[in-house]
Amino acid sequence: MPAKLSVNLNAIAMLRNRRDLPWPSLTRLGHIALEAGANGLTVHPRPDQRHIRFSDLPDIRALIDDVFPGREFNIEGYPSEDFLRLVEETQPEQVTLVPDDPAQQTSDHGWPFVEKGDFLKSAVARLKRQGFRVSLFCDPDADQVALRAAKETGADRVELYTGPYGACHDDSEKAAKELERLGKTADTAAGLGLAVNAGHDLTVANLPPLARRIPALAEVSIGHGLTADALEFGMAETVRRFLKACEG
Repeated sequence: MPAKLSVNLNAIAMLRNRRDLPWPSLTRLGHIALEAGANGLTVHPRPDQRHIRFSDLPDIRALIDDVFPGREFNIEGYPSEDFLRLVEETQPEQVTLVPDDPAQQTSDHGWPFVEKGDFLKSAVARLKRQGFRVSLFCDPDADQVALRAAKETGADRVELYTGPYGACHDDSEKAAKELERLGKTADTAAGLGLAVNAGHDLTVANLPPLARRIPALAEVSIGHGLTADALEFGMAETVRRFLKACEG
């Protein structure tokens, strides 16, 4: 079964926030994406609200509940008390925990699972009590020790950070090496009973090789590349292109 596609709305929100105006509309473009076949929507609300605003979350939750029941809302973020309360108020289907500093422009590394194991256990347990699926952002070359520590937190999944793979868009030899790093990590994670998501700088060009190397890939979360393509092809056609790419 192909990986499910979750459309990350952050880049659209950043464009909206350039003006004190309500467009482009996150819910309208989210509606188009879900209508075209996306499985869900992803947001990463940061403390400074530089793209997704906290006030966006109820509207996206309502869009899924009222118009697309059965689709999923995935919220990413660092598990501060404020973030955890925000998640509990919004009730997403999935929470993806990332080790970001609030000042970071974007997620660029996975958790040090061994060092942060106790911290993550507490956050994961709190989220699981609410019934949320929990995924942990993971480096592309995490070893068995690290992944075992990830499993011991109680998380359901890891999300492979595919940024280094995406950065090789003009170097096929290097891309093949990065792809194999991701594949080996996914194999180890699956062997420990962790499902595998992936995200960061994925495109219609580099997604098929990833899907072939990791046939059990559960979900991809894509924002920047998908939004860039939507400017050229429109959101609906772009979602269909990425869904096709998920097939490998």
